Amino acid sequence: MLTKAVAHKEQTSYGPNVMKRFMRLFGGEKPAKTQPVTEPREVPDLPNAIPMRQAKYQIGQALRHRLFDFRGVVFDVDPVFANTDEWYESIPEEVRPSKDQPYYHLFAENERTHYVAYVSEQNLVPDETDTRVSHPDIAKMFEVTDQGYILKSAQRN
Repeated sequence: MLTKAVAHKEQTSYGPNVMKRFMRLFGGEKPAKTQPVTEPREVPDLPNAIPMRQAKYQIGQALRHRLFDFRGVVFDVDPVFANTDEWYESIPEEVRPSKDQPYYHLFAENERTHYVAYVSEQNLVPDETDTRVSHPDIAKMFEVTDQGYILKSAQRN
């Protein structure tokens, strides 16, 4: 008897009142029925498949460029290169990184100015200094704490 009650409860719908509230809040037509959650499928071995990459560095981490004298705080990551070809081609060929690696958006600074940098993972290393990055946009996205740069709750997905 208990099993039937539990099984019945799992099948119970929320009725027309929920749908009326949804329509009143969001307008339009009824939402499409959701698909059941399935196990992730294996990615087929296709000639144009983009390899899955995992970022080495985290949002909020302070990094420095391994070749050029600047450092910054990560505020976004692209799993592979996602800028324009024109931008990519402007990098001298002898130091041009590959496109198939994570690229990081940094609130960056050097001795003269603040700016936003787009840098390949291979060109970044952790910033081991105790000095805070002073880019003015950091305060819009991060809380600066003793533990480092923590995303503000409004910035989290």
